[in-house]
Amino acid sequence: MKTYRECVEMRTALAEEFRELKPLFAALGDENRQQIFLALLESEEVGLRVGQLTERTHLSRPAVSHHLRILRDAELVRLHREGTRNYYYANVDTTRWAALRTMAEHIDTVVRYAASVGYPHLREE
Repeated sequence: MKTYRECVEMRTALAEEFRELKPLFAALGDENRQQIFLALLESEEVGLRVGQLTERTHLSRPAVSHHLRILRDAELVRLHREGTRNYYYANVDTTRWAALRTMAEHIDTVVRYAASVGYPHLREE
């Protein structure tokens, strides 16, 4: 039989995963960054310049640049340089996305387990 302690351990492990992915959640938690990220995903071109993102999102150039820096720091967006031109595109390196997928699977496991043992009304044995 599953115990209260096992439920706590599973939730603690999930909290640690969340901490590791916190920059990703923080980056995607802002509506402006979501707009930029969606513009990059929906573009028929591979890579958009700041000016193109400014037009598509109706944000100022400094705002777009600021948000791109946060998206890059979270490893959601990458940069390709051609001479003096910078092109930004969604990061398709599977490492970051695999970590998010794994966490989503762990959330599902923890929630189902917690529900099966009566969380939050568990009593310590």
